[in-house]
Amino acid sequence: MSVKRIVLFGGSFDPVHLGHTTVASAAAQYIRAEKTIFIPAKRSPLKSFSPHASDIDRLEMLKLAIAGNEIFEASDCEIKRQSPSYTLDTVRKFQAACGGGGSIYWLIGADSIEELVHWHDIVELIDECNLAVMYRAGFDKPDFTGYQKLWGRERIEKLQRNIVQTPLINISSTQVRKRLAAGQEVAQMLHPTVVSYIRKHGLYKATPTENGD
Repeated sequence: MSVKRIVLFGGSFDPVHLGHTTVASAAAQYIRAEKTIFIPAKRSPLKSFSPHASDIDRLEMLKLAIAGNEIFEASDCEIKRQSPSYTLDTVRKFQAACGGGGSIYWLIGADSIEELVHWHDIVELIDECNLAVMYRAGFDKPDFTGYQKLWGRERIEKLQRNIVQTPLINISSTQVRKRLAAGQEVAQMLHPTVVSYIRKHGLYKATPTENGD
């Protein structure tokens, strides 16, 4: 792998929707990334995440959603890893693939900032990659200054440098699942090939529970 800037975008992607691909495109453009890799999660150590679709289905839907985009890829590295699966492990995997010559950016949403203090080896993660925090247009820019005593000035400055504004896309996977379970239209939320895959495989028919995206 010879690219210099790699964006890693982890999430449940259950299912992947147009909001995911839109913000990933905006972040990649801002970062000037040569490659953006979508990484479906197996289970988060911080929440009782239990996917509604199988690992294989979520990965296949991702591949369909990003087909044709030259800088987008999908990786099964986390769903194949034995639990627990930590972000730092994934970052180090791609650093090794780059031979130490690339810059790794890990995308997170602004709503995850308060959880960062609980992330596994968060200090090492901040040091070893660029945590790129996405916030939606129309919302306040994230502020990390309250964490300076905990993480130090240099780490806070690094976090502040990697804040990315993305378009306001009012779509969530929970919303998509609810609409699918109710037999409602989702054509404006998902890539057409993802809709076809869901219909073909009969996914999300049962009423889903609320568990975050």
